[in-house]
Amino acid sequence: MSYFNYQSKNIYYTETGNGKPVVFLHGNTASSKMFEPLLPLYEEHYKVILLDFLGHGKSDRLAEFPADLWQEEARQTIALLEHLNYGKVSLVGSSGGAWAAINAGLLRPDLVEKVVADSFDGRTLGEDFARNLINERTGAKLDAQAAWFYQWCQGEDWERIVDMDTKALVQCAEEKIPLFLKPLSELKIPLLLIGSVEDEMIRPDFQVEYEAIAGETGAETCMFSQGDHPAILSNAEQAAETIRRFLY
Repeated sequence: MSYFNYQSKNIYYTETGNGKPVVFLHGNTASSKMFEPLLPLYEEHYKVILLDFLGHGKSDRLAEFPADLWQEEARQTIALLEHLNYGKVSLVGSSGGAWAAINAGLLRPDLVEKVVADSFDGRTLGEDFARNLINERTGAKLDAQAAWFYQWCQGEDWERIVDMDTKALVQCAEEKIPLFLKPLSELKIPLLLIGSVEDEMIRPDFQVEYEAIAGETGAETCMFSQGDHPAILSNAEQAAETIRRFLY
């Protein structure tokens, strides 16, 4: 097990594989465990680095999550890159981790080579985001499969973590807190956007949103015709091939 210190707390991370370093950033209510089934698709090509954001997985817990959670997770990511001292590193962020990855690229382009953003809403949250999130999380906590996933990622305190995350994201949506530290037009590093057309956990018009982001940043986009949330898992082999080609 490896940890590094960030603001007097310990953040857990792992490294496996060989090649250019790539950090994978997990989504909300998940942990680095979500990427473990994908390791055989990447570790022969890259040094794969996984971390648990504070309050998740094997990292230290927090009393609450900040409403600007994805900006804060970007700062944790940058702290990891500084700790590793590998020079420029590519980031692959899934769902909530996509915002963290893009923010890290905006914050420190000197440390980030390329960014892959998977299965996220884009520049803003939908008008019904808060209500839909509350309904989705209420149902998920009662669903055996979803509860198993939460517990697998977090441990016995999974329900508290889910509730804290829901509270932070609802506050973010209701107060219209900016999702990015800087205007997206200031992103100066290569960006790839991926998603599944059938994904029901992100905004229905996400394809239009992706094209708008591409217009601002010059990003590449890749849509998979099938699969649920997130695309990096539901289209694992196709997504891995696309990501490897982009990061080459």
